[in-house]
Amino acid sequence: MSNLIVTSSPHLRDRSSTRGIMLDVIIALIPAGIAGVIMFGAYTALMIAVTVLSAVLAEFLFNKIVKKPVTVGDLSAVVTGLLLAYNLPPYFPLWMAVIGSAVAIVVVKGLFGGIGQNFANPAITARIVLLVSFPEAMTSWARPFLPGADATSSATPLVSLKNAFLEGNTLDITWGNLSSLLFGLEGGCVGEVSRLFLLLGGLYLIARRVITPTIPLAYIGTVFIFSWLLGASPLYQIFSGGLLLGAFFMATDYSTSPMYFWGKVIMGVGCGIITMVIRLYSNLPEGVSYSILIMNILTPLIERVTIPKPFGYVKAKKQNQGVAK
Repeated sequence: MSNLIVTSSPHLRDRSSTRGIMLDVIIALIPAGIAGVIMFGAYTALMIAVTVLSAVLAEFLFNKIVKKPVTVGDLSAVVTGLLLAYNLPPYFPLWMAVIGSAVAIVVVKGLFGGIGQNFANPAITARIVLLVSFPEAMTSWARPFLPGADATSSATPLVSLKNAFLEGNTLDITWGNLSSLLFGLEGGCVGEVSRLFLLLGGLYLIARRVITPTIPLAYIGTVFIFSWLLGASPLYQIFSGGLLLGAFFMATDYSTSPMYFWGKVIMGVGCGIITMVIRLYSNLPEGVSYSILIMNILTPLIERVTIPKPFGYVKAKKQNQGVAK
């Protein structure tokens, strides 16, 4: 009886751990990374390695400096480094990638208390910081299987889509251009070009119950409906840019997304609307990063209005207080 532990309900037990969850995310991301290396060459592999190692080193040094337990073993810094690398152009300068990792780990994650306490997705926020700080480097794209020096001015499919929409034209999807988007034969960031592997990775996370399909379905579905209503080529919009990477791997971040069903729906719909408004009506061709960051900031408010009522909860009635005569 000396080993009896008394605790309050609910008595929930789960074998999941942070390390196990992060390992599943890494497994889901690896195929898209391998595809990116095959398409863009050895420099891309070096950039991914530098981004991941600098993220891990930044977390290790930060924990040591502030005298906190070293948490690199939970693999969250590895996931942050991978996601950041996947959001960078193929031939992005390594020293800039190191700055991005430091911003993601130290500023966005560490200064707010570490994993589970950050207000926004670290990789998304770091990408936006890099985009504002180094706009030319962050918008120098390359087409797959071409040397970096000869392909840095290549446009992404989203640029063509935006120009066609502004001119009142619609780009019809065919199996040829759809397969190019699915298999990563168009320009873009390292990890977003191979949409087929991102889709398979997202389905793997759903099958492993690491994420629920609510946010991805709400996000992708909103983009489809919004673009269909405006005549902006829905399938092109879904399979272009970083939509699948954002919907499955970043908008679903535990720390920065709502916990409950209707909150997740609002998160996905909000991301979809903001993404399409930015893509079609702003000076930027892509809006995934900004949409997720904005909805991350709104998550506490969404949680407040969507938290379910406890079982048996009855709202207290207001009592009329008469004025004594």
